[in-house]
Amino acid sequence: MNVLGIWDGHDSGAALLQEGRLRFAVNEERLTRRKLEVRFPTRSVDACLTDAGLTAGQVDVVAISTFDPAKTIGRWWRGSKERYYAVRRRQARPGPLSELTRGLKYRTTEWPPGPGFKTLSRLALRQPLARQGLSRADLRLVGHHEAHAAAAAWAADFAPCAVLTIDGVGDGLSSTISIFRDGRLERVAASTARSSLGVFFEHVTSLLNMRELEDEGKVMALADYAAPIADQDNPLLSWMRVRDGVIETRRAGHGLRGALGRIQWRYPNEQFAYLAQRVVEHTCVALARDAVRLTGLSRLALAGGVMSNIRATRRIRLMPEVKEVYVFPHMGDGGLAVGAAVVAASAAGEPIDLDLARLDLGPGFSTAAVAAALRAAGFPVDPVDGLASRVADALADGRIVMWFQGRMEYGPRALGNRSVLARPDRPDLRDRLNIVLKRRVWYQPFCPSMLESEAGRLLADWTGGRNHHMTMAYEVSACFRHRLAGVMSVDGTCRPQLVPDEEPGEFAELLREARARWSVGAVLNTSFNIHGEPIVCSPEEAIDVFLRSGADALAIGPFFVERPAAVGAAHVDFA
Repeated sequence: MNVLGIWDGHDSGAALLQEGRLRFAVNEERLTRRKLEVRFPTRSVDACLTDAGLTAGQVDVVAISTFDPAKTIGRWWRGSKERYYAVRRRQARPGPLSELTRGLKYRTTEWPPGPGFKTLSRLALRQPLARQGLSRADLRLVGHHEAHAAAAAWAADFAPCAVLTIDGVGDGLSSTISIFRDGRLERVAASTARSSLGVFFEHVTSLLNMRELEDEGKVMALADYAAPIADQDNPLLSWMRVRDGVIETRRAGHGLRGALGRIQWRYPNEQFAYLAQRVVEHTCVALARDAVRLTGLSRLALAGGVMSNIRATRRIRLMPEVKEVYVFPHMGDGGLAVGAAVVAASAAGEPIDLDLARLDLGPGFSTAAVAAALRAAGFPVDPVDGLASRVADALADGRIVMWFQGRMEYGPRALGNRSVLARPDRPDLRDRLNIVLKRRVWYQPFCPSMLESEAGRLLADWTGGRNHHMTMAYEVSACFRHRLAGVMSVDGTCRPQLVPDEEPGEFAELLREARARWSVGAVLNTSFNIHGEPIVCSPEEAIDVFLRSGADALAIGPFFVERPAAVGAAHVDFA
């Protein structure tokens, strides 16, 4: 059975399940080059079918998530999505009625779906599906939080378990608690969209002059630099509480912005971020505690955009009543296509095998395609023997290497396929990467990629588990902090990718070479892009970013290309 999952909202994308296994998944931004694309994922659908060698007529089921009033209106009036996208990404100035439209937007997203809106969404989707040749496939609309929960539950692979979803809004809800047992989800608690932790943090992000739905990670990072404020002195903590698995707020989401602005006026930005971050952590922990109590299960699977907050998920992991926790690696709305496909395939009787040990689920390119792109850019095309060793030597010399290998990763993180690499022990390289190459704020930390066998000695609170894809924070062991100084937050934690030692391929080999050179099998790994742009997908895009970035070298396929001025340099010179 061929089941095509589609998400046509914020960070749209598509995923293909064949016989219950995830064959291919990609988000539209990587193909249109518009960060966090909101348009219908036409190119993603085409990529799914092309990779599998299918025609549109061979798709049995199309599963699409979310049918609340706000989403349904956006499907009929596409210009509303485009206008919000342009303003949110600072590509257009807010109009004179911006505050009014902002309030209306938040009020509309709080409305729960009804049978009429589900029918209207079906009608609105007919046209884009017909353009893709998918009119004959059975169309199934899947609830927003049901899709989040299904993705996390099946990927965690430790049923029975409790499933906790927390995000902004979707189908009238902001969080859910479910039991996953025998391939079935049973919801036991839900919070309305009116009381949304995600919307609370969106408003905080916007008030800090950052882009909501995109820069929440910056707020979390900024909070680390605040002078701590005691919880009893935090004026925001009383705004939100959890009772029997349900979030209760003093104000509805649409009414939070003004009140938050009055609090912000009293504090420096980093302290305001700290106050809000504490609310996120307290609320997530309270929900997790209720999830364990209400379900009687100590294993938790997590999904939803708020679950990208690694400070909060780390606190959940360290709770004494939690035995094991798993965070779905594409936890935000960009992962809804997978969840929708899983729900539809399971309902059709397909046995689900959602193995996400590897996330190289996107497009790949042949050596011939890579060579052609290099020739077109005027670079020599000479394959290198021992590519991993060559790159490790360059990194040991303090150089920055861009790394393009194999199929593109699925999800928001670079995991050794579309990466920018450096030594993990050089704060000066971290700072130059942030300010000049990545062109982002200085206080955002980078992540390490490390061999899984290194976790026990490098991470003080390593507890095992399956969070291998930069979805969880761990404390760096005191005796190794100097070795990971460039990939560690100011609080002494890091968010690692863990690569199995026996994994085949150049990236695991590079980590083994790294261990031979600087004593730890780890590198600094950040996404292959300029800040504000999507991660590169094709060889041509990789070469373009390399030339614009000022990095020293590019390892692409079997080729190693150096910037002439950087040959023999002992450090990266971005001047």
